[in-house]
Amino acid sequence: MKSQVSIAGNNEKTEDKSIGIIAYLTLIGLVAAFIMNKDKNNEFATYHIKQSLGLCLVGFAIFIVGLIPILGWIISFLGSLFLLVFWIMGLLNAINGKEKPVPALGNKFESWFKNM
Repeated sequence: MKSQVSIAGNNEKTEDKSIGIIAYLTLIGLVAAFIMNKDKNNEFATYHIKQSLGLCLVGFAIFIVGLIPILGWIISFLGSLFLLVFWIMGLLNAINGKEKPVPALGNKFESWFKNM
């Protein structure tokens, strides 16, 4: 009986981990992860959805700054490099099953989206 319970628990954990990973795969993946987690309201998946949403919003802000000639382009280029590194770190955390915030902004994302 115990083996059946642990198998069910592992399946749920694997599914939650999958939702967390999907959240980092493009904007469409973020929306899909949000919909998949809507009824389950799993903490791990919700955590990574918040981190990914924050990264998307920062990416949008970097895009807007990039519309400014010369200085905006430089800031946008450097910001995009940092954003790429943060995105990879968030994705690796989701793959490894860790609830670790992305550097610099991850804690802010948690407070901004605490009602999610």
